[in-house]
Amino acid sequence: MRIRRWLLKVLSHIDAPLLLLLLTLMLMSLFVQYSAASQSDARLLSHGLNMLVALGVMVLVANIPPQYLLSLALPLYVVGVLLLLGVATAGEVVNGSRRWLDLGVTRIQPSEIMKIAMPLMLAWYFHHHEATLRLKDYGIAALLLAIPVALVAKQPDLGTALLISASGFYVLFFAGLPWRIMLGMLAALAASLPVAWHFLHDYQQKRVLTLIDPTQDPLGAGYHIIQSTIAMGSGGSFGKGWLQGTQTHLDFLPERTTDFVFAVFSEEFGLLGNVLLLTLFLAIIVRGLMIAASAPTLFARLMAGSLTLAFFTYAFVNMGMVSGILPVVGVPLPLVSYGGTAMVTVMLGFGILMSVKTHRKLLKS
Repeated sequence: MRIRRWLLKVLSHIDAPLLLLLLTLMLMSLFVQYSAASQSDARLLSHGLNMLVALGVMVLVANIPPQYLLSLALPLYVVGVLLLLGVATAGEVVNGSRRWLDLGVTRIQPSEIMKIAMPLMLAWYFHHHEATLRLKDYGIAALLLAIPVALVAKQPDLGTALLISASGFYVLFFAGLPWRIMLGMLAALAASLPVAWHFLHDYQQKRVLTLIDPTQDPLGAGYHIIQSTIAMGSGGSFGKGWLQGTQTHLDFLPERTTDFVFAVFSEEFGLLGNVLLLTLFLAIIVRGLMIAASAPTLFARLMAGSLTLAFFTYAFVNMGMVSGILPVVGVPLPLVSYGGTAMVTVMLGFGILMSVKTHRKLLKS
């Protein structure tokens, strides 16, 4: 009886519509991963275990009231920046990038922490300056955003740096950053592109050039985009059928369980499957924005809105790079690509959304 009451209390902080949408997306992910991994039972089991861990984290975080998350924002940001400095000085180099930090018992990728810590920190900052918000506060917030973004870009991990930038920008946007400032930032960004180009690594410049013309290096830098667009196009309106993707099962498609899993899905389920998948992503985003709109405090509203649009950005960037309309920057498709760390991070964000939704009465003053 006591266990039943405890379970009911824990589950009372779960938003049922959002959970149903997430579980549907995860179920689709299991099907596509089984095909992408050449019907490997071990990979399917591993993916399922990642999901269970991520769901457990989501339930745990959903039961933490937002006021406690508010108190965690600053320490989490400071720890995240210190870990990024640790990566810069003593991180492990894997495939030419210094992104991992060995803690003795395990390895972690601190940039994943910043995907959550960044919107929390900026939401905390604006929450504490809500009554006296001035233009200089946006400048301080921009500086808080620039520090971890610069450290992640230095690794180099341009994809994650862009995602952290996006999550921080969404907080600035929802906090009321004036349009003239945003237009000025956009103009400054456009003007700085010729200079920024010279700071990109050779492989990053090649990825941008490959986006313009993938056929200039069909067996090198252009191989991923060429094979993924062939897979997507060959799916047609209704796809080739589950486990029937030739680009996938004849090993033409690279990184098919991670960054390019959307190409596997498109080949086997076609345009109709893509429409269903996009509808599911859209429904999740709409639900997240509904939660943000009804949040009772500025901190909760900024945090929920930023996390929801960050989820949109992950999906948009991944689908864009697999479709050949954006450069390949190594961003997985959220909750569909294989990878435990990314899945736990995304579900942690949804746990925060559920916390905002189910603790509204406690927060009202």
